[in-house]
Amino acid sequence: MKTKEQLIEFIQKQKVALIASVDEEGFPNMKAMFVPRKMEGNSFYFTTNTSSLRSQQYMKNPKASIYFYNKGRFKYEAVMLTGIMEVLQDEEIKREIWRDGDTMYYKQGVSDPDYCVLKFTAERGRHYCNFINKSFCMEELE
Repeated sequence: MKTKEQLIEFIQKQKVALIASVDEEGFPNMKAMFVPRKMEGNSFYFTTNTSSLRSQQYMKNPKASIYFYNKGRFKYEAVMLTGIMEVLQDEEIKREIWRDGDTMYYKQGVSDPDYCVLKFTAERGRHYCNFINKSFCMEELE
C-alpha cells in the first residue's frame, strides 16, 4: 500500500470485511460483515446489533482487526488493519450511518436500542500482493 487513498480505494471495491475481536479467554474471534459504511481518516464504521457477541467482546476488550481481500484469477491482494473498536450508541452517528432497509435488522429504526455503530480506528496494518508482505503504520501513509 503506497498511499492512504489507495488503501481506501482497495477497501471500497470489496464486498466483505472480516472483523476480529478477542474473547474472554484471549482467543481471536472472526466474523464476516459488509464493508464499512463510512471511512474517514483512519476510522471505519460498521453497523451491528448491540446485543451481538462481537459488540459485547469489544466493550470488554477494544483490541480489534479488520481484513479485506480480493482473490482474482491470477492475483491475490489483502490488507489487514489492527487497532481499536468502539461501540457507539450516539444518535448522530447512528443516523448518519443508517440506510433504507435497515429496519429489516432493527425493527424500531434508528433509535432501536439493539442498533449500534462499530467504529474501528486503525493504528497499523499489513499489505500483501504478488508474494510481497509490507507492514505499515497508518501515520506513515501519505
